[in-house]
Amino acid sequence: MNDSVMVKLFIGYDKCEIVAYHAFCQSVISNSSIPVSFVPISLSHLKGFFTRERHPLQSTDFSFSRFLVPYLCGYEGWAIFMDCDMLLTGDIAELWALRDEQYAVQVVKHNHKPSETKKFLDQPQTAYAKKNWSSVMLFNNEKCRALTPEYVNTAAGLELHQFKWLEESQIGSLPAGWNYLVDVEGQPECEIKNLHYTLGGPYFSDYRDCSYAEEWFAAFEELKSCKG
Repeated sequence: MNDSVMVKLFIGYDKCEIVAYHAFCQSVISNSSIPVSFVPISLSHLKGFFTRERHPLQSTDFSFSRFLVPYLCGYEGWAIFMDCDMLLTGDIAELWALRDEQYAVQVVKHNHKPSETKKFLDQPQTAYAKKNWSSVMLFNNEKCRALTPEYVNTAAGLELHQFKWLEESQIGSLPAGWNYLVDVEGQPECEIKNLHYTLGGPYFSDYRDCSYAEEWFAAFEELKSCKG
């Protein structure tokens, strides 16, 4: 199928957030007006070429493997990467339509400066420039050839997450609503299209009462509604 017709969606997969992954996929399906190809970024699928050891400050299995998306696409066409701790409330076709050939990657350019030191499951919360930019990425794969398995395996974490493999001019902006940080930032001026439970989602007992929990549980109930 033509690259412009079907969305290639890569999603971070962590064994501690399996329910979050599937609820997110359901939210994409429920809201999409065009075909979507789902690819979980699971470490068990990357054993042949992803050899990076887990870092003490790494909060998810896909903290660094997300940067393999262009390689997995053969550096051709476009692809989207999204964390699994999200809930899509808009049509992913609208995000796909924002592809701009002048950029190598497009992101929501947050100015997130966390005050807390811990987040979900007592994972460390680290502060750095461009934090959360990499949680939603629209990749122009041909322009991301610097992201070889060798580079992703060995580059410093901040080198990857701060996009030091690109010139600043190659990083395009996405509307803030495509990566809304729940319980972190105020209401954006534009419509929220994607809820990001970055501190912890309602699928964790400690965060069952977080903002937008009702929306997540509605998606979860939809996921459970098909009993065969």
